[in-house]
Amino acid sequence: MQMKNNSVIQEFILLGLSSSPEHQLVIFWGFTFIYTAALAANFVFIITISTCSKLHTPMYFLLSNLSIANIFCISVTIPKMLQAMLAPTKTISFFGCMTQVYLFLWALGMELLLLSFMAFDRYAAICRPLQYTVIMRREVCIGVVIAMWVTAMINSAVHTGLVLQLSFCDSNVINHFFCNLPPLLTLSCSDTTLNEIMAYASDAFFSMGSCALTLTSYFFILTTICRIRSTEGKKKAFSTCSAHLLVVTFFFCTIIYTYIRPTSSSSLKEDKVVAVLYSVVTPVLNPIIYSLRNQEVKEALKKLTGRT
Repeated sequence: MQMKNNSVIQEFILLGLSSSPEHQLVIFWGFTFIYTAALAANFVFIITISTCSKLHTPMYFLLSNLSIANIFCISVTIPKMLQAMLAPTKTISFFGCMTQVYLFLWALGMELLLLSFMAFDRYAAICRPLQYTVIMRREVCIGVVIAMWVTAMINSAVHTGLVLQLSFCDSNVINHFFCNLPPLLTLSCSDTTLNEIMAYASDAFFSMGSCALTLTSYFFILTTICRIRSTEGKKKAFSTCSAHLLVVTFFFCTIIYTYIRPTSSSSLKEDKVVAVLYSVVTPVLNPIIYSLRNQEVKEALKKLTGRT
């Protein structure tokens, strides 16, 4: 796409989460701890899966890719936010902002696609146990995951390319802690109709489409679980997908809430709080939830720490 941006603005100012010096100190150390915890938790999770042969299954292959996407997502936003808080001027260059939009949307799209495919994996394991090894064979999993990374990348490139066609000539102050698509569209002095249409279309495909696939998978999963006669069997079947269901519910609700609404009617303060939930809190919670609710991962972690 040929770039024909007519912006006179060369940099943006990120207002962050708070303008109060006292709040900023708490936010800085709080987010430094969260970022460190997210990196440590996800890296340990990936190392645990890669070193334990018992965890070399389709489900854990998808979980390791989810951890990579989590690291990707939180690393795009938090380091720059922390650096801006220490700098005398909280600025980000125009193309630095566009890069942040591109990388963040790529990671976000990948997480949405992965969560829906993980729901299908649980459907195959519980509803089609005899055909599971054929349905989720290695080459299929690798091919699907590569296709999802490429699809998310193309989607992100389209949105970023459309933003580059806009003009930013009135204000350069972004009321957010990173360059997110909705607050950028409110700053533009160009017609953003095409951008908003593409945002809704993307949200329908990625967020609502992934959500529909996940709900369909869990409908058949719950139907199958209800047919199991023994209580112990029901508990075992439900325990394999309860962690994923918890993560999916939390993640999809925040994403759909942010991107499905018209930009003009959105509350920027609410958007920042919701953005913290899906871009900062989720990458920390994902490995913890999957570890604490999974006996196999806990046993592998014990072996790993024992060897260490």
